[in-house]
Amino acid sequence: MSMEVVPALSSFPHFTLPNTNPKPTLISSNLQVLLWRSPLMNAQLNHSYSKRRGCISVVGASRRSLWSQFSNSYDRCNLELGKCIGRLRKFMNSSEKMRKHVSSTLFTRFVVSVLMVSFAVSNSPSWALNEENLLFLEAWRTIDRAYVDKTFNGQSWFRYRENALRNEPMNTREETYTAIRKMLATLDDPFTRFLEPEKFKSLRSGTKSAVTGVGLSIGYPTASDGSPAGLVVISAAPGGPANRAGILSGDIILAINDTSTDSMGIYDAADRLQGSEGSSVELTIRSGQEIKHLALTREKVSLNPVKSRLCVIPGSGKDSPRIGYIKLTTFNQNASGAIREAINTLRNDNVNAFVLDLRDNSGGLFPEGIEIAKIWLDKGVIVYICDSRGVRDIYDTDGSSALATSEPLAVLVNKGTASASEILAGALKDNKRAVLFGEPTFGKGKIQSVFQLSDGSGLAVTVARYETPDHTDIDKVGVIPDHPLPRSFPKDEEGFCSCLQDPASTCYVNRGQLFAR
Repeated sequence: MSMEVVPALSSFPHFTLPNTNPKPTLISSNLQVLLWRSPLMNAQLNHSYSKRRGCISVVGASRRSLWSQFSNSYDRCNLELGKCIGRLRKFMNSSEKMRKHVSSTLFTRFVVSVLMVSFAVSNSPSWALNEENLLFLEAWRTIDRAYVDKTFNGQSWFRYRENALRNEPMNTREETYTAIRKMLATLDDPFTRFLEPEKFKSLRSGTKSAVTGVGLSIGYPTASDGSPAGLVVISAAPGGPANRAGILSGDIILAINDTSTDSMGIYDAADRLQGSEGSSVELTIRSGQEIKHLALTREKVSLNPVKSRLCVIPGSGKDSPRIGYIKLTTFNQNASGAIREAINTLRNDNVNAFVLDLRDNSGGLFPEGIEIAKIWLDKGVIVYICDSRGVRDIYDTDGSSALATSEPLAVLVNKGTASASEILAGALKDNKRAVLFGEPTFGKGKIQSVFQLSDGSGLAVTVARYETPDHTDIDKVGVIPDHPLPRSFPKDEEGFCSCLQDPASTCYVNRGQLFAR
């Protein structure tokens, strides 16, 4: 089954590429270029083709004036079928020179082809586009340019456009939105979806410092063979309503406000989990074999992405190991700056090693993941961006942004580590910069980018997949850690320090084990 991660508190699509937001080229009321090519005519007439506005131009070295006569006449045609046919008939009746140079069969084939093109043009709605048609075409062109699968799920993308413009009602904005949704549904990609203006605005708020919600990141279950129906909890924001209610990674959301999630999309679920501050939402949760009915109060959940702590391990005086623990909870617009600040603060406390905790970090902004990787690496590839034709882009670093490349580094991951977190973890592992502890990560190897349309709505589009520096495709597999952690290993900074300080603890991991490859 397809997988995705989305935070219900913001509905932001994780590890989004920088928004290039290309201006779609809209089709104007006049069809600009219509080019017909015939290999047979290429061989027999030795002609070259040139584009002319609204019609066909065939230019041969020995017949240039004749073809120019036809082209100039046809250029003035306004693409209405009757006028085009009339001009063609007149041209046929007066073209003695053509009959001398071209066989009647070949010429007939050409005229029939032109007539077929003219008929297609006359039936195309593109010459009478209204404002709603233009918005639909803007969405179509965005997918055409950006979507990762250039077969468009095995269909003719151009034919779909023409059929939709002829057959789909687009008289109101809601009808146009419906047409866009139907178009995206043909891609069979749950990550590529349409966002109404308010949803698009809400999505962008997910990159800021706080949003209103219940503090959940959710996704589709990773297996389809008898797994519980519903949506899986990837992570619960520390200190948020869901976290305080005891909701854990791996729990299944069976219903939201008595509406089953069996066939509910994750973005629909995210919308239902959001709401005004102080309002309530009821969840039915399966946790292991237990069914829970919980009422959560929505609140503004702080997205301060970093918590840090100095852990001093018992030793001999000044030589006692000093470990800087940094927990990164999300990749919002403050993440890389907050990591730098935490490293500098811990260095002032004379730390000699770092632990970066990415457990239950379901991702966020792709560029922030890249910038944080640069902090820890002196050089090397961070991630390969791939499409259907292979590698199309490489993100790497030359060390100019590096801050902490020498101290030993351990990275903690679990099944709630997803998206941009997996990019960071994979980069640090494959470049031999860090040792990974925990369990396999979530396994979301697809990248979405967000594009705004002219009316304030938007599209989230799957634009690529990614591979780690060792060319590992982690989609539906995850990043595999080097070592497991004890099952009782805590997720908070206080508990982490105690597990390094107390050899009698069931979660104890000594410093040597933590940083050994």
